[in-house]
Amino acid sequence: MIRRFFIVLAAIGALTALTGCVQSTIQEVREARTGLIGSGAVVVLSRKHKTQGETEDDFVSCVSKNIGAGDSRLAVMQDQEFVDAVFPWFEPRTAPLNMSDLTKVISRPMIADRIQEIGVKYLVWIEGTTQRSEESGSVQCTIVSGGIPACFGFLSWESGSNYEASIWDVTEGIAVGKVSSEAVGTSFIPAVIVPIPFIARVRQQACSNLADQLKGFITAEV
Repeated sequence: MIRRFFIVLAAIGALTALTGCVQSTIQEVREARTGLIGSGAVVVLSRKHKTQGETEDDFVSCVSKNIGAGDSRLAVMQDQEFVDAVFPWFEPRTAPLNMSDLTKVISRPMIADRIQEIGVKYLVWIEGTTQRSEESGSVQCTIVSGGIPACFGFLSWESGSNYEASIWDVTEGIAVGKVSSEAVGTSFIPAVIVPIPFIARVRQQACSNLADQLKGFITAEV
């Protein structure tokens, strides 16, 4: 019975999870003209050699998915499809570690020609991460009279997402600019019998904002 109660408790918490407050900041720096003509595609990449603090694969996938969705969607080549098409230069053991390394790799005529051949116009390189900090309080669960579990307390924490995308024009062989997206928010869980989480979805917000800004940046003919 107690185990069943905890399952119900978890289900209630998941169903009643609300969104905490999130503040967002977006910036861009343009270095050259952009624009997509015809069937040019965009590919979103990040460092393959993952260490602590490196950009999460699911964030890169989120940005790529959002760029290829919506009314102003762009043609997007998936990360793995691109890696397979330009083998072996972007395999994990040989892939660039940062934008500087990426520039050196794609500046080689043979590689640049191959990337253009598969229809990629823009390479987007993402760096950044989401971190959780300033946690305070706690939620404790116990058994009250009648053998019924209950939770009490208050837990809160700060989350921050900070990502920067560098855009490279493969056809022109130049960096055309950078777009950054930052989102910060406070999550908290008050608990009086049943914990009710208010989660600040900072990474999802940063992903959505970055993808929208990239679509506008790439298609703007200025």
